Amino acid sequence: MRLRILGCSGGIGGANHTTAFLLNESVLIDAGTGLQALSLQEMLDIDHVFLTHAHFDHIACLPMLIDSVIGLRRYRPLYLHASTETLAILREHVFNWRIWPDFSLLPDESIAFLRYCPHEVGETREAAACRITALPARHTVPAVGFCLDSGNSSLVYSGDTVGCADFWDAVNAIGGLSTLIIETAFPDSEQGLAHASKHLCPATLQRELAHLERSAQILITHLKPADSDLIMQEIAAAGLPVRRLLAGETIEF
Repeated sequence: MRLRILGCSGGIGGANHTTAFLLNESVLIDAGTGLQALSLQEMLDIDHVFLTHAHFDHIACLPMLIDSVIGLRRYRPLYLHASTETLAILREHVFNWRIWPDFSLLPDESIAFLRYCPHEVGETREAAACRITALPARHTVPAVGFCLDSGNSSLVYSGDTVGCADFWDAVNAIGGLSTLIIETAFPDSEQGLAHASKHLCPATLQRELAHLERSAQILITHLKPADSDLIMQEIAAAGLPVRRLLAGETIEF
């Protein structure tokens, strides 16, 4: 399996683009501004989108993706996998005819461009020959992480979360874990903001990683652009065996 990192920043500006990962050409994990790195043909090849949650930095390019590929160039639907709560938020606040058309009804409901697929914590779906399981997460809105299982090894992506016991229980039960992608959005000087917005900072990352019972490559994502270097310096000072996830890299597992 190949996971291409299109965007992994906690914000935009310059080379910074928000979260979007491409799995084996046809599966998108989150749909932030990193999605614009793809060509039109690459976007046409996407059949499934899995969302961790409905915050704008993780869905910003989803409406434009659908708009760009519908019509004469594409006849098969796009399948959107997310929790029932996340799908409800998208229906009410995005695909509502006021912000963007409701593509689950176009051209009509029987042959709609967009298909909603509820995907709850603990449930596993197969897409592009990969088993994708929704993992528990704790954020300011309903959220999940994902375990991607290639059959040879597994990669876990935390999504946006402050961590929780259920998340670590699920991660520690995964056989063949090779990679953990986990967020750290703020420096320690903004720990109060991190706590209020339910994100990690280096100090809380250190406490959370103490729950990891398996050996794995640990990659840090979702750093706020203005503080990204400082965050990584604080993580290094804590002696944590991690590195920064980079846009443009491809992870094989």
